[in-house]
Amino acid sequence: MVRLLFLAILWMVSVPALARGILVLGDSISAAYGIEKSQGWVALLESEIHQRCDDYPVINASVSGETTAGGRSRLPALLDRHQPDIVVIELGGNDGLRGLSPLAMANNLQQMVQASRDADANPVLLGMRIPPNYGQQYTRLFEQQFAKVSDATGTPLFPFFLEGVVEKGWMQDDGIHPTVDAQPLLKRHALSVLEPLMPGQCSGGGNV
Repeated sequence: MVRLLFLAILWMVSVPALARGILVLGDSISAAYGIEKSQGWVALLESEIHQRCDDYPVINASVSGETTAGGRSRLPALLDRHQPDIVVIELGGNDGLRGLSPLAMANNLQQMVQASRDADANPVLLGMRIPPNYGQQYTRLFEQQFAKVSDATGTPLFPFFLEGVVEKGWMQDDGIHPTVDAQPLLKRHALSVLEPLMPGQCSGGGNV
């Protein structure tokens, strides 16, 4: 009996715990606005990761129109429910489009970073840029906040998530949302900051 108990304990210790996965907290860009959800970058990310390790879930909690304030409000319950290993924060674009305070946006981002870490999750930031509708000063101040939050908190950052998308003409007619063609590139952008934080068996050896 003692021997069986010892073997059971030894087995439990030797079997690695299942990875807790990735939580994506984003806006319409991550919610696959205007295209099929199965074609969006988050779905493509999930498919690629599951080819490497099928026990590493990707939870898409993105909502079209979401601001950093909305994300900050929703995040605690999502962390409690899903207990992710990594949190991808793709928010801020709607703050800029609405002319909201860049400093308040930065504070919201920083609070989400801290909340993620308090829940034993690793946060990453996907930065955004906006058209100069509100003037150069506002546009520059807005764009600076992502790097400032990243530097202040030591959080991995992809500076402009839509890098290369506009240049290739991969935008929907509204000029705001990327097309289906852009989704594999967005997935690669995200993976470039996610790979170093993922479990070894799921990371693909850094090939993005």
